[in-house]
Amino acid sequence: MKMIRFASTLLLLPILAGCMSTIGPTPGQYKLARAAMVDQIKAEPRDAYFVGRRYYKTDYKFWGFVRASGHPWSESKLVMMNENQKLAPDRAGTALGTDNNFEYRLHGRFSGETVYEPASNGFYPEFVLTGYDLISQTPPPIYREPGALNPERPIIPQPY
Repeated sequence: MKMIRFASTLLLLPILAGCMSTIGPTPGQYKLARAAMVDQIKAEPRDAYFVGRRYYKTDYKFWGFVRASGHPWSESKLVMMNENQKLAPDRAGTALGTDNNFEYRLHGRFSGETVYEPASNGFYPEFVLTGYDLISQTPPPIYREPGALNPERPIIPQPY
């Protein structure tokens, strides 16, 4: 009986290992995705446009992180979005936060103003949005903190 249990366990191990890989990327996959992203950013024309990563948090009103093309995510700024000319993608679709962690090419400019966001008690630069194009719904990771993308967790990590 013990031998049958042992044999069935051995047969189930590859199946269970396959299931574990669907939970998230392995450390090797994570490193490869990050390396490819860094290479892609280096290939972008410097300061030609803006790239935005939506960062939705239930309690906060900021939009997400914005960086100039050719610059790393560590230089990005968490912004308040001025939507007087163009609604942000999720608001245009009337589904607030459904684009959490989506990456966009943003058309617009920094106004030079800062905007107070009361829930985080922070001041953030204002980005005046005039248009956008979706780059990816599943971009490579830019946060180290586990759970950073959970809309219910009140953490505000800086991308790296």
